[in-house]
Amino acid sequence: MDQFWKSKKVLITGHSGFKGSWLSLILKIYGADIYGISLQPELNPNLYELIQDKLSFSSKESFLDIRDRQKLSKKVNEYEPDIVFHMAAQPLVRRSYLDPIETWETNLMGTLNLLNALKNIKKKCSVVIITTDKVYKNRNVEYGYRESDELGGNDPYSSSKAACELAVYSWRKSFCESDNKLNKLLSIATARSGNVIGGGDWSIDRIVPDTIKAFKEEKILKIRNSKHTRPWQHVLDPLSGYMMLAMHNFISEASYNEAFNFGPKIESNTTVIRLVKEIIKHWPGEFSEEAQKDSYYEAEMLHLQIDKSYKLLNWYPKWGFEESVQRTAKWYKDFYENNSAYECMLNDIKTFFKI
Repeated sequence: MDQFWKSKKVLITGHSGFKGSWLSLILKIYGADIYGISLQPELNPNLYELIQDKLSFSSKESFLDIRDRQKLSKKVNEYEPDIVFHMAAQPLVRRSYLDPIETWETNLMGTLNLLNALKNIKKKCSVVIITTDKVYKNRNVEYGYRESDELGGNDPYSSSKAACELAVYSWRKSFCESDNKLNKLLSIATARSGNVIGGGDWSIDRIVPDTIKAFKEEKILKIRNSKHTRPWQHVLDPLSGYMMLAMHNFISEASYNEAFNFGPKIESNTTVIRLVKEIIKHWPGEFSEEAQKDSYYEAEMLHLQIDKSYKLLNWYPKWGFEESVQRTAKWYKDFYENNSAYECMLNDIKTFFKI
């Protein structure tokens, strides 16, 4: 896979986010020519800003809102990418209740703006639209959702991502499978992954950043949905899947213009409380379970079937639950002991990809 990426022009939307920062560094190591479109980072600390000098974006990045169709189209046409990873999104369930219109505009219309900018591309281009495991109509049962299962979403975030999946499907049928050969140069797949963990995530309202912050400040962590189950996985696992999907769609005569799940091993589908207790093994701290005080709905169970990605892409998660948590806790410990974020990331990437 490493030789494939050398000198490829890769556009990452949301490159300044948590997953975007990890993906940018991986591709930089593999020799890709990376471009970025994102909002200016707001968090402090921020992973992207901590490694920015190592990525050498300079004039190859643009800070703009993907809801701005004209500016987005101008930059996409300027970059002329071979590969596109679309990660820019409003990614938080609880925030989507507070600002549903922003969530829908960003996640749905922002995606359509990107596809519209790519519609008449004159070269081979493989696009991976990253959605979420929450696109499925969740029945809160111990059932692993497959790519062919019904889409849904009770909250604005989940429904906006499900709508995005439908929009991509329609766009692909309308503009990429006609008799116009130029349109056939554009390959579009969607990727649905689980709850990612890993070093450098300081996002608000996420369990791992909340846990690390509380334990670092020697405060009691307050857990609101301790029994909820999620498919926890290290960030490098789904990112490797996205890369494999993009590569297959670029070089293969077979079509991979479909939806693919990238979830963890079965034992990694576990509760919030178990995740916190696993972190405590590596970073001691205290927690308390509290009843949810608001009425915001969040699914109790989530689980993905990943046999399609295994059979068609030869992808399978490398790191299980315990190793993913251990490496995540170690990353933060090393970072706060004055090691650079870049060196912490580089260590994980080299170990994972065996570079």
